[in-house]
Amino acid sequence: MPFSPTPIEGLLLFEPQVWEDQRGYFFEAYNERLFQTNGIDTHFVQDNQARSTYGVLRGLHYQVPPFAQAKLVRVVEGEVLDVAVDIRQGSPTYGQSYGVRLSAANKRQLFIPRGFAHGYVVLSPTAEFFYKCDNFYSKAHEGALLYNDAQLGIDWQIAADAVLLSPKDRDSPVLGKHRPYISE
Repeated sequence: MPFSPTPIEGLLLFEPQVWEDQRGYFFEAYNERLFQTNGIDTHFVQDNQARSTYGVLRGLHYQVPPFAQAKLVRVVEGEVLDVAVDIRQGSPTYGQSYGVRLSAANKRQLFIPRGFAHGYVVLSPTAEFFYKCDNFYSKAHEGALLYNDAQLGIDWQIAADAVLLSPKDRDSPVLGKHRPYISE
């Protein structure tokens, strides 16, 4: 089974089957039928890709309804620590986070449903991060959480002085003072 549940409901780790031989490798990064068979009936409408250097931390970002986004994230070069935080009001795992190393080598992907803040930090010299979204980006509907909020307790697996942030990410609010995510 290519999908593994995480401790947070709805958040799934996807490990595609990889065929390798002397020529290299092949795998299906996304197959709508396979995802639907495993309970993920998400129609993706936008693909995004970012290249970053060691220590760049992007996040923790989310979109509120009606522009909330589910994402399927992966790394096509390098390695990152990818983190999702449950911000669904009333969820038994509200405020809990899940982190996993995603890399070009392990080919793992994380499916992040709507209602999660998401971010990643680059652990390799460079990384190219690719993700699919099921809704379009809207600046008016964006939200963020402070990456080092003590209440979240996320271990980003790099030294604090190595973290490179945008002003927006450095000044994001803590959990409880953020823009609330109310389910659609």
